[in-house]
Amino acid sequence: MSKSTASPPQLAQRLLRWFCAPHRLNELEDDLNELFHQRVETVGLRRARWRYCRDVLSLIRPFIIRRQPNEYPNPRTMDMLRNYLKIALRNLARNRVYSFINISGLAVGMAVAMLIGLWIYDELSFDRYFQNYNRIAKVMQTGTFEGEVFHSGYNPAPMGPELRNVYGENFSHVVMLSYDGNNDHILAYGDKKLTKTGSYMSAGAPDMLTLNMLSGTRAGLKDQNSILLSESTAEALFGETDPVGKMVKIDNRLDVKVTGVYEDFPYNTEYWDLKFIAPWDLYASSQEWVKRAQDNVEWGNNSWQVLVQIAPNTTFEAVSAKIKDIRLKHTPEVAFLKPKVYLQPMREWHLYTGWDKAGNSDGRIQYVWLFGIIGVFVLLLACINFMNLSTARSEKRAKEVGIRKAVGSVRSQLIAQFFSESLLVVAFAFVLSILLVLLVLPVFNEVADKQIGILWANPVFWLCGIGFSLVTGLIAGSYPAFYLSSFQAVKVLKGTFRVGRFASVPRQVLVVVQFTVSVTLIIGTIIVFRQIQHAKNRPVGYDRSGLITVAMNTPELYQHYNALRDALIQTGAAVDMSTSSTPTTNLNSRNGGFTWEGKDPALKASFGTVAVSHDFGKTVGWQFVQGRDLSRQFATDSSGIVLNQTAVRYMGLKDPVGKQIKWNDRSFRVVGVIKDMLMGSPFEPIYQTVYMLDYGWANVINIKLNPNRSASESLANIEGVFRKFNPGSPFDYKFTDQQYALKFAAEERIGKLASSFAILAILISCLGLFGLASFIAEQRTKEIGVRKVLGASVTNLWLLLSKDFVILVIIAFGISTFIARYFLNGWLQKYQYHTELAWWIFAVSGAGALLITLLTVSYQAIRAALVNPVKSLRSE
Repeated sequence: MSKSTASPPQLAQRLLRWFCAPHRLNELEDDLNELFHQRVETVGLRRARWRYCRDVLSLIRPFIIRRQPNEYPNPRTMDMLRNYLKIALRNLARNRVYSFINISGLAVGMAVAMLIGLWIYDELSFDRYFQNYNRIAKVMQTGTFEGEVFHSGYNPAPMGPELRNVYGENFSHVVMLSYDGNNDHILAYGDKKLTKTGSYMSAGAPDMLTLNMLSGTRAGLKDQNSILLSESTAEALFGETDPVGKMVKIDNRLDVKVTGVYEDFPYNTEYWDLKFIAPWDLYASSQEWVKRAQDNVEWGNNSWQVLVQIAPNTTFEAVSAKIKDIRLKHTPEVAFLKPKVYLQPMREWHLYTGWDKAGNSDGRIQYVWLFGIIGVFVLLLACINFMNLSTARSEKRAKEVGIRKAVGSVRSQLIAQFFSESLLVVAFAFVLSILLVLLVLPVFNEVADKQIGILWANPVFWLCGIGFSLVTGLIAGSYPAFYLSSFQAVKVLKGTFRVGRFASVPRQVLVVVQFTVSVTLIIGTIIVFRQIQHAKNRPVGYDRSGLITVAMNTPELYQHYNALRDALIQTGAAVDMSTSSTPTTNLNSRNGGFTWEGKDPALKASFGTVAVSHDFGKTVGWQFVQGRDLSRQFATDSSGIVLNQTAVRYMGLKDPVGKQIKWNDRSFRVVGVIKDMLMGSPFEPIYQTVYMLDYGWANVINIKLNPNRSASESLANIEGVFRKFNPGSPFDYKFTDQQYALKFAAEERIGKLASSFAILAILISCLGLFGLASFIAEQRTKEIGVRKVLGASVTNLWLLLSKDFVILVIIAFGISTFIARYFLNGWLQKYQYHTELAWWIFAVSGAGALLITLLTVSYQAIRAALVNPVKSLRSE
């Protein structure tokens, strides 16, 4: 039958014209008529007409009841938005599993990014509490020694007066700060005695630091016998009583009057634990060695810090250029060090705390960048999940798009519909992420050693959160909005629409990116913890177990030291006791001026110097390689010294015992050589160090507890003895092993945070895999049914559904191995004592990622493979 004699039913054509939009009518009529004539030739005229009527009814059915002619010809914007919202909520409810994966995965990613953002904000806002933040600086010295650039924040006592008197026009304030190796001091008022961290400062310090005075005045330090207390310290000492005018005793020897109480500094400031400030003049007058260094203008003793506030009409760079040669001018003999003086702005104190061998700034800024990058990538993983599942599910809505376009929806309306659904999901995720942050913030603060909270009143926080939500929603909704809305309605409704061979390629690329990030984080976490463990297993050269230290900060401890030691050992609570100028976990003093037989005259040697008492070696458990310990039995040991192995190698001595070594004008004789005693950073080489007898330098008491008694019992006995000889002071002690563990605190904190983020990254990636595997299994339900009918086993089907994901993870592993090796090798090189990048770390990480992938995908794969093929194929 020819096309001219066969015509579609007229009633069906009238209905089509009645319900369909004019701009779609011609296209639909042409396509339906062409389809009608094709069916006439294959199934006959009668069946073709019935099928034509069915096609038309399928297009207009959704609108037969709800829409009448000329009703709501131009729907209002609010009506359309209400309709979009209703449809979006219905879609979320209908696909609960995918909705949960989408919202929860995105919420976790946003929560991680929010936590990292708050952490970075806290790091970048460090010290901004001080009103003069942009004009305060620390006076630093730099130079070159043995081919390496060094930086130091400690200066000679005359540095402050020199800056104030000679370069005064460049500064609003010049402040001297004390540092004697121990900033813990005893404050006593009546029967109350507290150990608090404090400092002696110049009178201008309160104005420079803009102390928020709660009572008294900032000018209080102008009185030499005065003290300023923090709010918490004043409350601990005086309760509700106003402390101004009251007398307080420092370290049982200095009587001072409280002239002011200031607000405690926030935790994110350099001086958060500064609980009192006393005048520098009191410190200089009460410490003979400080007075001597200041009055005699000694430029060789670098033991103090100097803070400055530059004048408003200058810059840090300009002032640094003027003062750079101060040290060289006063000590020309150190010209070989090429010393320079410069100013380090307060904005760099927290983030730029170290320098590499070349002198480039380093420090916590590397962790700011690290966590910033991790935050971006974790958020990227969540967005990839969201986009993957959104685009995958959107392909199932092609028929919905065809029907909507057939009944008159224009493309802009479809785009708005898809964008509204995407933004709704992101809005739910944003709200959920804030709830998650509130829930985990206490734990996060404990791990990160922070006191941060959500910045409710900060507009930047809300702009970033809402802005990111909008961007994420728009990007994730762009694929269904622009791609699906371009479909031709007739092709979709005829069943001839195909998404294309490469429709899944973008999703596969995103999965590779996801697992590249996840595996890189896993490798990085393993390396961080391996580096920490490598340093922890390093020999320390002494016995830390049962060793405690007590600060020598009162005259009574110096005056009654021998009686205190005898009484303590008699109790049986301690097996030995000694003094030293520094704890075993720190090397606070380094000096030059050493000469010995065979020394190269051109060599400018520097040694760590530790003053100890006779019993120090027995107390800490020195391990001798040659010679013997310092002993009371030999009167000549008053000028004896002990060297560590590094010092012997540095000096080039073959038989060091008995050799003479001069330090300035004093001669010493080597009595023994010990194994290297790790006193500095566990990540750096051990420094050449000499140990000499000198009770005058003592800063700490070292006590070895009796191993045959319980620690609590021994400490109780020791406290009783200390109270007898030092009644005006609390008994405060520190375990050496705990102090040593603090050396790893920063790295362990970074490792814990990185491992947490790695676990969350894997979780987010697995959520995405689970959703995609579920979608693919659903898409291939009929294929699986046919394969089972033809004899495929569950194992065959599991391999079929899993192999694509395994291939993607293997590709991701290869990329992540290259990236991790490059960056982690550079990170390890910053530590002179570091572990190696072992091959098994990469193998374990890759195997772990592969196992996690298989476990995630296998659930959906096996579930789909076990479905009865009758159910899968019954619609056929």
